[in-house]
Amino acid sequence: MSQTLAPTLTPKMAGVVDRMARAHQAPFYTLTPVEARAAYEKGAGVLEVPKPQLERIEDFTLPARDGHALPARLYAPSRAVLPVLLFFHGGGFTVGSVATHDTLCRVLSQKSGCAVISLDYRLAPAHKFPTASNDAWDALQFVAKQADELGLDGTRIAVGGDSAGGTLAAVCAILARDAGLPLALQMLFYPGTTSHQDTASHRRFAAGPLLDEPLITWFFAQYLNTQAEREDWRFAPLNAEDVDGVAPAWIGLAECDPVVDEGIAYADKLRAAGVAVDLEIYRGVIHEFVKMGRAIPEALQAHADAARALKEALQP
Repeated sequence: MSQTLAPTLTPKMAGVVDRMARAHQAPFYTLTPVEARAAYEKGAGVLEVPKPQLERIEDFTLPARDGHALPARLYAPSRAVLPVLLFFHGGGFTVGSVATHDTLCRVLSQKSGCAVISLDYRLAPAHKFPTASNDAWDALQFVAKQADELGLDGTRIAVGGDSAGGTLAAVCAILARDAGLPLALQMLFYPGTTSHQDTASHRRFAAGPLLDEPLITWFFAQYLNTQAEREDWRFAPLNAEDVDGVAPAWIGLAECDPVVDEGIAYADKLRAAGVAVDLEIYRGVIHEFVKMGRAIPEALQAHADAARALKEALQP
């Protein structure tokens, strides 16, 4: 597609991209994973809204299937027995943490009135596929079984995440369906869903901004053991044999993002299976925009839209 037909950035988004370019930060794919993680942590809060204060913020651990203690953080606006969103952060399965998504989880909890549990699943390359999806599923089962002990309502659970975390949430929705574990919603911010970077939007935004082809390739090289694993639906949920009966979905996509087409394709797959889908495409913004609420009004709109979807799905 010619450049003239590509979606254009909003003026505020273009200003943010310009400031990023002038900062001359080394691309993650030129760093070691440890260096990339530190760089992401350092920059994660720069464009975030101020952190909302909540009545409950508690750190705890929950067990993975191999006995590893997974760190998690619980957010809640009150001490009432609340429904809960289990949230998985983005970062290409390689960077990101509870800390990098602390503000977003606080915002979602405050605006929805629900509790949020954010999971520090294990990262690549020390922990390759399918560790992240196993950790996510183990955490969901723990939250469902131990909700009473956490002071939460285990009958009203949602899963959600951004980018790679959105992939994990989509995978958990399928696993929950298979296990008979009812979920109220899957909340997916620009999830990765395909095996290969071969959609039109991947070609259109191969040079970014922010998320470009070399970075996506680098992330997946950290996470995957073999090329064949790209075909596994736990990496690419579009490859799932069927998605009949999975939880309803709220999907929020960025128009100027390599993964926008696969997000639309996943919405189509869910709808074709009779799953209720609320799809929002935020015009003129890029991947990661939901963490830029100080500068990008579309981020504030996405916060409000996702929180409303959570409230409607989870509140009695």
